[in-house]
Amino acid sequence: MASPVVGEFVGTAVLVLLGDGVVGGVLLRESKAANAGWMAITAGWAFAVFVGVVTAVACGSPDAHLNPAVTLAAAIHSGNYSHVVPYALAQTLGAILGATLVWLFYHPHWSVTEDPSAKLAVFCTSPAIRSPLWNFFCEALATAVLLLAIAAIGSKTFAAAGPAPGLAPYLVAIVVWGVGLSLGGTTGYAINPARDLGPRIAHSILPVAGKGGSNWSYALVPVLGPLAGAIFVGACLRLSGI
Repeated sequence: MASPVVGEFVGTAVLVLLGDGVVGGVLLRESKAANAGWMAITAGWAFAVFVGVVTAVACGSPDAHLNPAVTLAAAIHSGNYSHVVPYALAQTLGAILGATLVWLFYHPHWSVTEDPSAKLAVFCTSPAIRSPLWNFFCEALATAVLLLAIAAIGSKTFAAAGPAPGLAPYLVAIVVWGVGLSLGGTTGYAINPARDLGPRIAHSILPVAGKGGSNWSYALVPVLGPLAGAIFVGACLRLSGI
């Protein structure tokens, strides 16, 4: 039966299937998309957000957050925290499912790809230059930009200016594309704790051929950074009365 929690679970699974899927296509050996580059990855993730959002809505979640940072910011803004835990759990479990489907989809490619770090990158993010404080800052700021843009798209002022409500998923996808292109190069722009943590869990438990470690020493950064950005934006929106 369709419900908000089911919608968040299925929508996030689709988001990660398509998002991690484009990374797999670019990084794994013998893929026809091999070496397509950063533009392909950022575009693929943007399209994944659009498909994930409309899937979540169709499956019962009108919120279609797909991201604990979005859920937390919305909760702080509204003062209603009832969705935070069930949504975050559904999103993380959905991300694990999506990553598992990516592993199955590319099954013959793992064994012919020698680089364990490339295999991990299909599942989750890592910094270009490891500097935890600055990596945290990058994730927090990129997430804050995403959340401010989402709030602007959903604001009464913006809605009164012209675009139909049905355009919101398209506009959010464009924002994600822009964030990836402009702010993604330092950390891989997790901007979503579930998107990073769920696939990292999947990487650690799945029998991925020739995999290395799951880089758990970095794992808190793409979780806490986006949540910090969410707390900042949620508080600003609540204080501003938007």
